[in-house]
This record gives sequence, structure tokens and C-alpha cells, in this order.
Amino acid sequence: MTNGYAELLRAKYAMRLLAGTLLGRLPNATGPLAIALFVKSDGGGIALAGALSAVYGLATALGQPLLGRLVDLYGQPRVMFPAVVLSALGAGTLAVGGVGSLPLACAAVVVAGVFTPPLEGGLRALWPGVLKRKERVHAAYALDAVAQEVMFALGPLLVTLLVAWWSETAALLVLNAVGVLGALSVVVSPPSRAWRSSPRTAHWLGALRSPGLLALLCAFFFVGIALGSTALASVAYADDHGDKLISTYLLSAQGGGALVGGLVYGARQWPGVVERRLRLLCVLLAAGYLPLALVPGPGAMTALMGLSGVFLAPSLACAFVVVDRHAPPGTVTEAFSWLVTTVGVGMSAGTAATGPVVERGGTGAGFGLAGAGGVVALLVMVAAARVMTLPGETTSEGLAAGPEGVSTPVGGAENDRNGAAEPGFRTGHQA
Repeated sequence: MTNGYAELLRAKYAMRLLAGTLLGRLPNATGPLAIALFVKSDGGGIALAGALSAVYGLATALGQPLLGRLVDLYGQPRVMFPAVVLSALGAGTLAVGGVGSLPLACAAVVVAGVFTPPLEGGLRALWPGVLKRKERVHAAYALDAVAQEVMFALGPLLVTLLVAWWSETAALLVLNAVGVLGALSVVVSPPSRAWRSSPRTAHWLGALRSPGLLALLCAFFFVGIALGSTALASVAYADDHGDKLISTYLLSAQGGGALVGGLVYGARQWPGVVERRLRLLCVLLAAGYLPLALVPGPGAMTALMGLSGVFLAPSLACAFVVVDRHAPPGTVTEAFSWLVTTVGVGMSAGTAATGPVVERGGTGAGFGLAGAGGVVALLVMVAAARVMTLPGETTSEGLAAGPEGVSTPVGGAENDRNGAAEPGFRTGHQA
């Protein structure tokens, strides 16, 4: 397994692109916490801190697919670098101006969120041209999912350390400066500068005109609900046991499970049609969330949380491949960005819904909401089996895909690339 990932990362530009993307996304991973801590330090109340953090999250969710569409139209450097500079300027304006002028603070947060560059979708569009072989690309998707889990786990710790060593203002400024440097490292690289999206058919829906992609996004909205529910329910569980650190143990266990699951999943080749595999992974994902509603003692609960994370990164990695297969030509960055946005909005919805559920039904009900999210995601995947079946393949029931309601194998990242290609890959365009 180690040799396989080492071979992947030895590919020219692979390590640079992965590291640059992670650093470039650091402001996004830490933004809500960094903004909340800064607002409180500047004299704002907890309500204002939460509101501005929520505005940032919503603005980011809206901006990602819009910027992704612009990347598909005009290339990565022309869109991503101006975007990350504007995003950093928005955060810097908040840090300098504070919350004394509420309209200015809100505008700064909106700018910081909307112009967060779609580096995650952009990286997945670059992988095929950098790695060439399909099996390497699938392994890179898994490694990418694992790296995101690690970043979102360590990001809050980094914010806390910067606040402790320096100040809340410095934390906001430093994290965004690092984000600019990370994005710059990506967009000035030869693969990013050479990448061009394949020709696209003009359509106001863009990537969303693919029925298969819409079905996937619907399913992963509920995966996001499950993730958001477990986060807040873990805090309630810790309160029930009189130890706030328990929530850290639970979420760390879930992240550790995702880390192990993603590394194992990406280390081997999996036979069969990827959409069927994703349905199976959704079964296992839902099965991992359901036992959490039992809320046993801390030791057993930590083990269950670890188990609930095992199939998260594999499901995300598999979903990236499905996006690749169903994205209409010339919309790959936008399509990947829609998946990021959908999961993020689902997490916000899950967090918002869990509070009232816990107040009325207790912590077990909060974790039960996570299980319900996993089950509904699975039901959507099963109901959409025919829509997500490409021509020439069969559904899990053995029925051939018909012409109606079926997404055409219209391209995705395998059509949006530069450089040479292995047999079975169709090359994109070079600058």
C-alpha cells in the first residue's frame, strides 16, 4: 500500500499540486472558527460570531460552483489567482476593520467566502493529465479524500495555536496569507497553466443538466446531514458525560476511521461498475451511522465513531469518480465544486437540525438523525440506479440502460486534461 502511494506521489508535479491545494484550502477549513474567534475578541457577542461564520459558509457554498464554471471557461490561473487574492483581501478587511461597522464586516465576510477558489475541484480535474493511468487517478481521489479529512481535523488546532501564540487577528491574516501562497503554487505550475476544459455546449444549467450528477448530489446532501449531525451530537454526548474532551475523542476517532478506510480503499483496484460500488459503500456508510443512536459508554462510543468513519473517505473517493463519469463535457471543475458545495450545505443543515432534535429527544435522537441521513442517502442512490447507469452498462438488477433518463458518458475529467494519455483515455486540450 505504501509503495503504491509513493509511486503516485513521485509522479511529476503530484506532490506540489496536492500540497499546494491543501495549503490553499486552509482558510476554507479554518474560516468559520477563525472568524468566530476574531469576532468575539473584537467585542462581538456569540450570536454575531455565529452569524458571520454562517454567512461565510453560505457565501463559500454559493461561490464554489460559480467559480468552477468560470475555471472551465477561462482556465485555472485566470480565475483562481484573482479569486484567492480577493478572498484574502476580504478576510484582511475584516481583520483590520473589525465589527465596529457591521455592514463592512458582513461585506468582508461575503467577499472572503464567495471568492474562495475552487482548488479542490481544480485538483481533481488535473489528476488525469498528471498521473495518466486510470488506476492512479482513482488512488489519487482516495488520497485526496484522506488529505481533506486530515486538513479539516488539524485546521482548528492550528487556529487555536495561532491564537494562543499571537492573536485572533494574526490567525485570520496568517491563514489567509498561507492560502494565497498555496493557491499560487498550484496555478503557476505547468499542469495548471496547460489545462483546458474540453469543448462545452452552452447551457444555463451547466453541469447540473446531467441527471446522474443531480442524483449523486441529492444523495450526498444527506451524507452531509449525517456528518453535521454527528459533530453536534458529539458535543451533546460530551456534555451528558461531564467532560468536554470526549467530543474531541469521538470526532478524532471518526477522522481516524476515515483515514484508515481511505488509505486501504485507494491502495487496490476494485472490479465492477463504479456506480454499483458506490451504492454498496452507501450501505456500509449507513450501517456505520445507525448504531450511534445507542449512545453506549465513552469507550464503546469511541469505537462506534471510528467505525462510522471507515467508509466515509471511500464513499467520497468513489463519488469523485462518478462525478467524472457523469459531468457534461467542459464542466468538470464546476461538477466537482457542486459536490463540495452540496456536502457543505448538508453539513450546515445537519448541524442546524440537530440542536432542536437533541433538545427534544436527547443525544441518542441527535445521533439517530445522522443514521437517518445515511439511510436516506442510500435510498436515493438505489432509487436513482437507472438514471445513474450509463449506456452499455446494466443496473444492479441486470436491466439494460434505456435511452430515457440516462446520463450519457459525456466526459468529465477524462476529457478535461492536458498531455499524453494511456489507452482508454481521451485527451483534452493543451495551451
